Amino acid sequence: MQGLGRHAVLTAEDKALLLGLELNPRRVSAGEVLWQESADVDLFCVIKEGWAYSYRNLGNGSMQILKVYLPGDIIGMRDFGFTRRLAGVAMINDGVISPFTHQQLFELFGRSPALAAGIMATAVRQQAILTERLVYLGRYAAHERLAHFLYELYLRLKRIGAVEENGFHMPLSQEQIGDALGLSAVHVSRTFSMLRDEGLVIRDRQHTVLPDPDALARLVEFNGTYIDEALPPVFQSFA
Repeated sequence: MQGLGRHAVLTAEDKALLLGLELNPRRVSAGEVLWQESADVDLFCVIKEGWAYSYRNLGNGSMQILKVYLPGDIIGMRDFGFTRRLAGVAMINDGVISPFTHQQLFELFGRSPALAAGIMATAVRQQAILTERLVYLGRYAAHERLAHFLYELYLRLKRIGAVEENGFHMPLSQEQIGDALGLSAVHVSRTFSMLRDEGLVIRDRQHTVLPDPDALARLVEFNGTYIDEALPPVFQSFA
């Protein structure tokens, strides 16, 4: 939800409406499945603490991680307009979520066109991250996939104040990173070592440091407009 405040002018009433979606926080555990693939679409949620991911289970027994969710993200908006879940969602580490219903979302839309536009724009931008993932999975070598993934996380975490001295907490396992990038855990380990030897990434368990973020971005010709670009001026007219 923090992204709405950065990209659009919110009135006091808008902020109060947003807080209304976060009135029923629930603590969740690492590995807890928030919903399964093909389950009924009955709730959305804001992730207040912790990380989560959406996924699809594949016929060969493997998993494809589609999206990593960070604190402040809305989870489930990809399913808006569907009766069944397009993907499952599970927690990466312990956290807190605030579930809300279709009805609450409709009431918010009816009371604030600015928030309706902002939330829909946020959902579209989440789809843009999936599109970017498709491009680099299909065209990049393993070290470029990992570099792109890490730099994207770095930018997203920086936006929520979770980066200090170019370092950040990353609770993803090598297996989970591999499931996101289409690589084996062994290949992920080797690729981290390659980036470390090039002075681009230092990883110590769940702490990751990018000694030279700009160099990492140059490696993959990273274009961050799908993350950093402000909402078009037309959205401000709703405020």
